[in-house]
Amino acid sequence: MKILIVEDEPGLRESIETYFNEGDSVCEIAYDFTSALAKVSVYRYDCIILDLTLPQGNGLDIIRHLKANQYNDGVLIISAKNSLDDRIIGLDLGADDYLTKPFHLSELKSRVTAIVRRRSFNGNSTLIFNEINIDLAAKMVTINKQSVKFTRKEYSLLLYFIANKGKVVSKSAIAEHLWGDSIDIADNFDFIYSHIKNIRKKLVEAGSNDYIQAAYGMGYKFTDT
Repeated sequence: MKILIVEDEPGLRESIETYFNEGDSVCEIAYDFTSALAKVSVYRYDCIILDLTLPQGNGLDIIRHLKANQYNDGVLIISAKNSLDDRIIGLDLGADDYLTKPFHLSELKSRVTAIVRRRSFNGNSTLIFNEINIDLAAKMVTINKQSVKFTRKEYSLLLYFIANKGKVVSKSAIAEHLWGDSIDIADNFDFIYSHIKNIRKKLVEAGSNDYIQAAYGMGYKFTDT
């Protein structure tokens, strides 16, 4: 998952980032309204963890910006107990869920995972694409009932391809999904080819079709045609 954490309180922000980084998530952070708006204007996220009370602005305007531009990022509002009205407005604007502070990090991650699963995979805990079967909770991939081991990046990329099957995804979009905005300092995208080569090899060796097609000059497409 690619997550944006919009929270001005350093202790909470760092705790959330550390907790999600221990899994297979790529986390970016924004300290205030201006930095959050700059990020959501350029990058797309599986889920945005959004505090509504921010320096320099209101988190609700971030949701309005997403809606105005028809961006499909998931949004989980985190807010204080006394901001019920803002939470309701946020949900009306298109936020997916909210969590009241204080909260357990395990509950936060559970809510975020549910949002991503609902948006990308229709709420299913198991993803099936022809002979490929993915247990989203256990992060296990089986092909023709044979377990296949993928690295974290390979697993994340395979899910990304299936979630966007039939669409051409650019190398830059793949890089941002796997590494976040830190990818801006990369000289080239050769590492993407290496990951895709490994995924293809593991799929074919397990008896799967090779669904990843190169779209010359544009990127890659995951398709069964």
